[in-house]
Amino acid sequence: MKKQGVKKNGNLFESFALVVTKATGSNYAFIIAFSFVIIWAITGPSFHYSEKWQLVINTGTTIITFLMVFLIQKAQNKDSLSIQLKLNELVAAHELASNRLVDVENMTEEELKVIQKYYSRLSDFTKQEESLQQSHSIDEANEQHNLKKEMENELKEKPLQPKLKNKAKTTAQTNKQTP
Repeated sequence: MKKQGVKKNGNLFESFALVVTKATGSNYAFIIAFSFVIIWAITGPSFHYSEKWQLVINTGTTIITFLMVFLIQKAQNKDSLSIQLKLNELVAAHELASNRLVDVENMTEEELKVIQKYYSRLSDFTKQEESLQQSHSIDEANEQHNLKKEMENELKEKPLQPKLKNKAKTTAQTNKQTP
């Protein structure tokens, strides 16, 4: 798969934010920032640890932090949206997946809590299954669970019929006789 770069005709702020967040997240940016702090600390005695000396680091870090908050948030918003779209594509493309989650990012917190309850139920159902990979949706898990419970109840309610008992004995005897 071919990796695409930043589009030339894209938003200027978006391009700037992408470049700055990549640069500030690098090892070199950390080394530069750490060097500034060391240099500032070393120059303390020559400035007699004055208020101006302290004001330099306080003002510089405040301005940089203030601007970086917006740049990082812009980059995170874009990353979050792209990841959400990729997940939506995966959910929509899989025929056995529940499509309830395709637009989950636009739901209210109350709607998300309802879906969370459904998945908690799904978790409870899968814990009762022999294999965690048996069900693909909440509805399917619920149907399978109810079907199994019905079958268990039927077996408990009805004693084995005499014909079935005789057939089981005959089958067992036949299996013993054949080597």
